[in-house]
Amino acid sequence: MLQVKTPEEVLELIEQEFVPLKESMETVPLLSAIGRVLGEDILAKEYVPDFNRSTVDGFAIRARDTFGCSDAIPAILPLAGEVLMGEGAEFELQPETCCAVPTGGAVPKGADCVVMVEYTEDYSDGTMGITKPAAPGENMIFRGDDVEPGKVVLRKGRVLGAQDIGALAAVGCVRVPVRKKLVVGVISTGDELVPPENSPKAGQIRDVNGPMLEAMLTFFGAEVKNYGIVKDDEMRLAAVMEEAVSKCDAVLLSGGSSVGIKDASCRIIQSMGTLLLHGIAIKPGKPTILGKAGNKPLVGLPGHPVAAYFVTKLFVLSLLGRLSCRDMSSYTVTARISENVSANHGRAQYHCVRLEKRDGELFAFPIRGKSGLITTLAGTDGYFCIDRDCEGVAKGAEVQVTVVLERV
Repeated sequence: MLQVKTPEEVLELIEQEFVPLKESMETVPLLSAIGRVLGEDILAKEYVPDFNRSTVDGFAIRARDTFGCSDAIPAILPLAGEVLMGEGAEFELQPETCCAVPTGGAVPKGADCVVMVEYTEDYSDGTMGITKPAAPGENMIFRGDDVEPGKVVLRKGRVLGAQDIGALAAVGCVRVPVRKKLVVGVISTGDELVPPENSPKAGQIRDVNGPMLEAMLTFFGAEVKNYGIVKDDEMRLAAVMEEAVSKCDAVLLSGGSSVGIKDASCRIIQSMGTLLLHGIAIKPGKPTILGKAGNKPLVGLPGHPVAAYFVTKLFVLSLLGRLSCRDMSSYTVTARISENVSANHGRAQYHCVRLEKRDGELFAFPIRGKSGLITTLAGTDGYFCIDRDCEGVAKGAEVQVTVVLERV
């Protein structure tokens, strides 16, 4: 009989039993890298920018030539030339002269700042009046301010967002080394389940977990193979599991994890490899199964949607992150709980919440519901955890809410 494990023990077990996949790298075009896991550190090979640039439309000058100037007593400087956008500054600016530069244009050698055009006067005789003193470095980006050769631009394991694509473009990385997408099989089991497009008959319900898990895994960046609904037939379920294991990097089996005459998940998983755990000390989600076939995770999820969601969110995604060397940092916010929430089950208890700002302060409103009710998740902005040795949290107490990012 396997001992029920705490959430911390489950995460430790994942680290001990599973290793990152080898030979799981590929190179993709820049725009195909969005949402992918970066496979190696990206180092800059050149300066970005490769020249001193102006951040405003104005005039490149030496700052000391404007010290003490004002509207009443402007610094009068001969106009030495103009730099056009997209062209280099091929000359050196001499003392007590100025040069016209556009926003983003190159600043000639010798200049150490740019004064905005709003603080200049054109006397139409080849001279410009500077009416406001400038400081060294003002309105300029210097060569290598962004990156310089050898600097790490992005670290491996990062899930690439739009801003990262921009950074890769800036350093000329147009073929990006990424981790191959994990292939995850999803199986729903239960005599009571029908596809979402069907009208349930008496005693039947639509399959919620299959589409929900597929959506979670797709958003996570995995390639999903959905094997549909398998009835409570042990031989048939074993055959589908064997097919899924042969074609996937991990397999999720939804339903059939509780103790019962038709619940064959444990036997099937054990027959295919090693049974690692049956039961996690959390609510919802206690009757969870974890096994492995080689290095391939086999997970038996509870049939109740909220329980399946939390187990996937807390443990399955961490497991997949382990396989793909993915940075699994999460985003949390501090909020005040809007009402008393009790917990005395001896298990870590997870609650969905809706976040709302009132009078400048962030509040977390618990969404009440049972683990079999999918609408409990539908309005969720995040969730918080009450530790297993805690009897609850009082109204007004601060809680750490893990923000759900699926909708971003």
